Amino acid sequence: MDFRLGEHSDAFRAEARAFLDEALTPEVKAQMEETGIHHNWDFHRKLVERGWLAPGWPVEYGGQGRDRLEVLAFAEEFQRAGAPTYGTGTTLMIANVIRLIGTEEQKKLILPRALGGEIIIVLGFTEPESGSDVAAAQARAVRDGDEWVINGQKMFTTNAQDADYVFMLTRTNPDVPKHQGLTTFLVPLKQPGVEIRAVHTLSGERTNLTFYTDVRVDDGMRIGEVDGGWEVMTVGLTFERSGAQGGESVRLLSAMEHWAATTTDEHGHPRSEDPSIRARLGRAAAENEVSTLLARRSAWVESTQGTSGVEGSMGKLFASEAITRQGADFMDMLGPDGLRSMGDPTAIEDGAAEYSFRFALGATTYGGTSEIQRTIIAQRGLGLPRSR
Repeated sequence: MDFRLGEHSDAFRAEARAFLDEALTPEVKAQMEETGIHHNWDFHRKLVERGWLAPGWPVEYGGQGRDRLEVLAFAEEFQRAGAPTYGTGTTLMIANVIRLIGTEEQKKLILPRALGGEIIIVLGFTEPESGSDVAAAQARAVRDGDEWVINGQKMFTTNAQDADYVFMLTRTNPDVPKHQGLTTFLVPLKQPGVEIRAVHTLSGERTNLTFYTDVRVDDGMRIGEVDGGWEVMTVGLTFERSGAQGGESVRLLSAMEHWAATTTDEHGHPRSEDPSIRARLGRAAAENEVSTLLARRSAWVESTQGTSGVEGSMGKLFASEAITRQGADFMDMLGPDGLRSMGDPTAIEDGAAEYSFRFALGATTYGGTSEIQRTIIAQRGLGLPRSR
C-alpha cells in the first residue's frame, strides 16, 4: 500500500493549517488551559462556517463528500495543533451512528442540527463501578408506555455541561447475559432529574460525573432495538478508535527538539549534540511515525474495505502507549527542571514534558484501556480464543 495521502489531501492539509493559524487564537488556547474544557463554541462555529464540521460526510447530509484520506490529513493537522475538538468528535461519532442505523425521524431531528453546529452530543458509556467493561452497565431504563425512565450514573461524560444530548448505554434486561440486556438512547440533558458534577483529571482536563434520577426519554429516541444496544455500541466504538492519533506526542517532540537545539549544557555544548538526548528524540520520532502510519492504514482500510475495527484499536493502543513512554522518558531527560509546569515562566518549553507526563496517565484509558485494545486485536484480528 502507498502511505502517501495524495495531492488533494496535501492541499486540504494546507487549508487546514491556514485555518488553524487564524482560528486557534491565543485566547482559545488560554481558555482550554484555564478551564480544562476542550470545546470552544466560537471555534466550533468557525468550522461550521467553512463547512468543515464533517468534511467527509456526504453532501446530502451537510458534508463536503471528501474522501477518507483527505479527512485524515485534515484531522492530523487538528490533532497536532491541539485544537478544541472533543465536543465535535463525540457529536459526529454519534451522528454517524444515527446516519447508519437510526430511524428516518431520528436523522431528520438530529443530523441537520449536529452538522449545523447547533447541538453537542456526549458519551454516556462508562460507569464508576465498571470502568472499560462498558457492558457491565447498571444504569436502568424501564419502559413506561411510550417512554422510558432512566436511573443511574455515568462517569467521564466529558462536555456534558455544554451538551444537549447524551448517548447513553442502559440496562433494560437484568435477567440475561450482560451483553444481551443493553439498550442505547439519545437522552436530552436539559431536563429535571439530570445532575452534572465537574471532575478534573490529573492532566487538568474537565470531565463530568452525571446522575440520572427518574429521567424520561421518548421511545423514539431509542437507537437500535430493545436489548440490542451492544451491537449499536460496536458501531460507535469503531468510529471512536479510528482516525488520527498521536497529536500530543508530536507536540511534545517538537518542544523537546526546540529545547535541545536552543540550549547548552554546563560545558557550553549544544544539547542536540548529546548522544543520549539524540537517542531519546530519535526514538520518539520513530514512534510518532509508526502512530501516523497506523492511522493511515486505518484510513486506507476504511476507504477500500469498510470499517477499521482492529486497525483502529492497533493505532489507538500504540499511540497511547507511546505518549506514556515518551512523557516518562523526557521527564527523565530534563531531570528536576522538568517538574516545572505550564504557566511557570521558568518552565522548560512551557512545561510540555510535565504536562504530557500527566496527560499520558489517562491516555491509555480513553476509548477503552490498553487491555481492551489488546483483547480486540487478539480475538478479532488474530482469531485467538477468549482468555476468560
